[in-house]
This record gives sequence, C-alpha cells and structure tokens, in this order.
Amino acid sequence: MPKLTDADLRAALLDLPGWTAGDGAISRQFKCPTFPDAITFATRIAFDAEAADHHPDLLISYRNVTVTWATHSEGGVTEKDIAAAKATDAVFRYP
Repeated sequence: MPKLTDADLRAALLDLPGWTAGDGAISRQFKCPTFPDAITFATRIAFDAEAADHHPDLLISYRNVTVTWATHSEGGVTEKDIAAAKATDAVFRYP
C-alpha cells in the first residue's frame, strides 16, 4: 500500500477531526474519564490492531492516551493508517 501524498493526507484528515499529521505519522490524544478507562481503551485498540496485523504507538499518561499510526514499511501514512484511525475513533466512547 503506497504512502499518501501530502494532498491526499490533508484530504483524509478532513474526515478525522482531532487527528494531526507530522513526522510521517498521524496522531490524536484521547482523554478518558479515569486511568482504568484509559487502560481499557488502549487494550481495545491493541486487540483490534493485533487482529489487523497493524500496530500503533500508544502512549498512556494518566487519563490520556495518544495514538499514533504510521506504516513504517512505506515510510509514512497510508490508507491502512487512515482506516485504523477511523477504527480507533469508533472504539473511543468518551466525550
């Protein structure tokens, strides 16, 4: 799956509020109500990622979970990462 062009990436991000691009990846920080909720959210992402054989970088800091998607083999963001970001948004249950 080829890396997205800058124009394609900008267009894709229009459908992903809260996600930003930088350093060859897309990222978003999610704020959960409690620390256990943050761990549960990260765990759900981990199981989905394992099933898809496509794994994000996850940073858990108390109630915040930062999720970063990139296709390292392509050196940047691909459609696979955009789909994974949409799936991540669907997993998130908190305002």
